[in-house]
Amino acid sequence: MKIAILISGRGSNMERLIEAAAAPDYPAEIVTVISNRPDASGLQTAARAGIPAKAIDHKAFDSRAAFDAALEQALEEADVDLVCHAGFMRILTDEFAARWEGRMVNIHPSLLPSFKGIRVQQQAIDAGATISGCTVHYIIPALDSGPIISQAAVPVLADDTADTLSARILEAEHVLYPAAVKMIASGDVKLEDGKVVRSQNAKRADTECPPLFSPAP
Repeated sequence: MKIAILISGRGSNMERLIEAAAAPDYPAEIVTVISNRPDASGLQTAARAGIPAKAIDHKAFDSRAAFDAALEQALEEADVDLVCHAGFMRILTDEFAARWEGRMVNIHPSLLPSFKGIRVQQQAIDAGATISGCTVHYIIPALDSGPIISQAAVPVLADDTADTLSARILEAEHVLYPAAVKMIASGDVKLEDGKVVRSQNAKRADTECPPLFSPAP
């Protein structure tokens, strides 16, 4: 399966996907990395790994639809099967999301459907949550509302700040995302009629990621 990764910054989840895809038995190949920010350091990381990387600066377009059209052209030129958002800080048009439904996924730093949008770690702390985590989901037009592929949980500690909780969740993301993408690329998970369908032999990405991460020492 040919994968594109979309980033806006350093792309730490992109790095974990690149590492996973380097394994001979990984069923996916990363064929392009695209950023909406020309200064994203993740572009250099991808280039060093030998992956074609390019910037499509959203500021160069006079509308969201025009940016999406340029992005879609780049994806089509790369003959992409699956698009993975990895810290891609752009909301795509509903039309773009609908065209790529079932072929575009994201990792979100909360246990959806709780805490959608931005600053979700602070949302969890403010709500008094004792458990948070991350979710890999298909992207649909509604923000952070797509069918859930896999999740991993981490504790929210009494003295957590948004930064410390974010760091703990990111550890889980780095394990969960490559495992979830592997399931999709293997054909063990797909989207049918708006629902995630798993093969009988599917191995949940959750089982490859501890269900509850202990705090770092």
